[in-house]
Amino acid sequence: MSSNIKKRILTSIFLITLLIGMFFYSYIMIISLIIMAIISWIEFYALISKIFKKNILKDKFFRFCYKTLSLFYLSGLVYLIFAIESEYSNLKIYLLYSVLVAILSDIGGLVFGKVFKGKKLTKISPSKTISGSIGSFIFSILLIPFFYKSQIDQTLLSILLITIIISLTSQLGDLFISLLKRKAKVKDTSDLLPGHGGVLDRIDGIIFAIPLGVYLFMII
Repeated sequence: MSSNIKKRILTSIFLITLLIGMFFYSYIMIISLIIMAIISWIEFYALISKIFKKNILKDKFFRFCYKTLSLFYLSGLVYLIFAIESEYSNLKIYLLYSVLVAILSDIGGLVFGKVFKGKKLTKISPSKTISGSIGSFIFSILLIPFFYKSQIDQTLLSILLITIIISLTSQLGDLFISLLKRKAKVKDTSDLLPGHGGVLDRIDGIIFAIPLGVYLFMII
């Protein structure tokens, strides 16, 4: 077993353990959300800076957009933290479900892509295939029986539709960050997580899936 694979396995075990802790203890979830939000935004800033570093006008425009988005992002995070601790207990389930859908989308894409291969999905990320995208949807849908009725009181059609949308959003978020990395000419956003790259490399789909997933569950 190569050193890189060992690092990926150890890091994956740590992330899974953290996810379990987030499910049972709200304070772990809150602290984790804050830390991941800060680190991912720092990595995102560094990534975009590499793209616009040679264009002063674009760099100034980016800094303005970055500060504006940061304000909305952090405001939303603060709201989410207070909401988790409020009487709206379902919010925690919606958040975790959205995270799990994003994770299973990633795993499904990897498994189906390796097994079935086939036509490439896009030039943005050569490793992604159409079969992998289909696998992402299939793996995500497999999560429904574990939450339907027992944890999430939605109609089967509603939770199926929400799950597909979350999976699609996660895949698009992954492609978006891949596009930025390609423009910046870097493989990973950082080397913080051994064998996995940066925090943003691991949660690129999740950061897009969470807000949309929670919002859809609240309005449907």
